[in-house]
Amino acid sequence: MRASLIQIRVDADESVDSRRLRAASMVRDQAGSADLVVLPELWTTGAFAYEAFAAEAEPLEGPTYEAMAKAASDAGVWLHAGSIPERDPEGPLYNTALVFSPDGELAAAYRKIHRFGFDKGEAVLMSAGAELVTVRLPETVLGVTTCYDLRFPELYRGLVDRGAETFVVSAGWPERRREHWNLLARARAVENQAYVLACGTAGTHAGVEQAGHSVVVDPWGEVLGEAGAGEEVLTVEFDATAVAGTRERFPALKDRLLGLDPPRR
Repeated sequence: MRASLIQIRVDADESVDSRRLRAASMVRDQAGSADLVVLPELWTTGAFAYEAFAAEAEPLEGPTYEAMAKAASDAGVWLHAGSIPERDPEGPLYNTALVFSPDGELAAAYRKIHRFGFDKGEAVLMSAGAELVTVRLPETVLGVTTCYDLRFPELYRGLVDRGAETFVVSAGWPERRREHWNLLARARAVENQAYVLACGTAGTHAGVEQAGHSVVVDPWGEVLGEAGAGEEVLTVEFDATAVAGTRERFPALKDRLLGLDPPRR
């Protein structure tokens, strides 16, 4: 299986409309070279551009949805289109990730559960999602997560219990905490014996320099590929069947006692 992580640059000097067109073109460019394409979190506005969330919020089936559905269909790829500031018909905003099938149909929408900000920014401007989301691909089962979610291992355990073998993490992770990004991506891979595809943004938005360094980690915690700091496409080929083999050879997940209902004895 081949995955292309599009580490798009997000800067204030480019309009949302222009970046949307550019992102769609970059997705189409992956035709024939990737089975799964991943975009970062809130790449339309920038994850730290809080003042733009309300103004740029879209309905679920808004302009980004339409552009990404068409791009997925044109490229013939599974597309995790990153996330958008979604405005629910009843008013609340959500940080919502969209996943499209190769025929351009919406396969899943995930509203980010853990909002960043410590009582400001995203944490107060957006509502929290409540549903864990998995997507079954021909080669693997994706567990869908977003940025700050990476710090909450219980979410990933829940996704494993729903069959997840590959975690996708779309993010707008800051450069000043880049070491955490790499460490946590590897930790989630090792403890769940799963692949992690973590895609972040490049550039600087709202004065916050982005980490970039999108990364693909295998179930043993080995880094299969890592991007640099700037805009680039990281394409990695990996064996999705290795998850089952790893879990069979080293069956640590079978020894879980906590968080199960009822606990295993």
